[in-house]
Amino acid sequence: MAKDNKQFYHALKVSYDSCIGCSHCMISCPTEAIRIREGKAIIYENKCVDCGECLKVCPVYAIYIEEDDFNKINNYKHRIALVPEVFFGQFPAEMSKKQISDAILAFGFTEVVEVEISAPILAAQINNYAAANPDVKPLISSFCPAIVRLIQVKFPALTQNIMLLKPPIDITSLYVRKKMSEEGVQPEDIGVFYISTCAAKIAAIKSPVGEDISLINGIINMDTLFNKVFKYLKNEKSQEPEEVYKSINDTFSGWSLTSGESSHIKGRSLAIDGIHNTIEILEKVENEEIKNIDFLELRACDESCAGGVLLTANRFLVAETINNSKVSLQEYQTLDINHYKDYITERMTIQKVKPRSMMKLDENMEIAMMKLKKASKILQSLSLTDCTACGAPNCQAFANDIAQGNAEINQCFFIQRNKEISGEITVEESVNELKKIWGTRKFINKRK
Repeated sequence: MAKDNKQFYHALKVSYDSCIGCSHCMISCPTEAIRIREGKAIIYENKCVDCGECLKVCPVYAIYIEEDDFNKINNYKHRIALVPEVFFGQFPAEMSKKQISDAILAFGFTEVVEVEISAPILAAQINNYAAANPDVKPLISSFCPAIVRLIQVKFPALTQNIMLLKPPIDITSLYVRKKMSEEGVQPEDIGVFYISTCAAKIAAIKSPVGEDISLINGIINMDTLFNKVFKYLKNEKSQEPEEVYKSINDTFSGWSLTSGESSHIKGRSLAIDGIHNTIEILEKVENEEIKNIDFLELRACDESCAGGVLLTANRFLVAETINNSKVSLQEYQTLDINHYKDYITERMTIQKVKPRSMMKLDENMEIAMMKLKKASKILQSLSLTDCTACGAPNCQAFANDIAQGNAEINQCFFIQRNKEISGEITVEESVNELKKIWGTRKFINKRK
């Protein structure tokens, strides 16, 4: 059975020294996973899906994405960089894919492999999977880990619709390890490192959903490697490495762009990008407002992986570069990975994805119902203005926090004012409640 951890691993972190408690992140979070306490943002780990929306809006860069130490690659004799096509799409036209690949090798890797080389095999298997599961409609892609987690926590009833097939990153890693083992390389000498486009993919590698362990040994944030490679090429110091593996191909698939996956799936498909757009569609699917959809390609980022938060270049320009360079999946049939097709297809499935509803107030059903009633009663006493002065994104979330013991009713700005008027609390007590949320710095008298 797959591990059912109490908490997800999260790549998104908050630098409390930098955070100013502005609430931008809290308001933008699609799963209401952020609160403001003592003037700092905190993340409720059971609700966070690592989509990166908070990182995009932080004005002081207090939210960041954790990555492995680059020097970790030196722990292995064979160091494989799994590079998504969007990485290459960021570079100007005068920098060829071979030059970019050679630069990556110059930084210590022994092989560069493009992640999307497994896309043709996956496309065929998705169609086979759909044919074998005709009652599962819509079938939902498992490509984007932020969406998989979003469904787990916000739309738990739809976890049964997620297709139980590995995404390209895992399939390509499977291929690389098999190929190298046949070449006589010992498993402990193989280090596979993914150049990540986003926090969600890092989280999926650190704590996989539907699998016990990941085949990836480490993660390098894409912006980190891009900056290294771009500077290297700009300085014209690129040299031909002594040993260059030939697995890198000179084509793009477009699989990681919007419609890149769904365009190869039979039946009626929809391709939705942007996490808020995705939530809107999932709500309609859950409420059975839209029907007769065979396949849903859902991506958390605008323009899919071209809009990943760890990309440096403009997402539209990256998408244009890939679209102008890609070839059909049929032209990929000459790639070496096809020699391992049978081996891969036998190992492509993942275990059932379990729901982890963020709305669950307690594991004990009786206690959960009591908390639900309490939250409902509390909500009736609130202003329902969703002003966020309480440090929660809206009144419903605040009521749930109180029911869970994570907040107090006096933290509501309007209740404070009413109690001040009635004499139940003093102005000083009211201000002290606000200081618990927004910190003392915002209440310093700056008048001379």
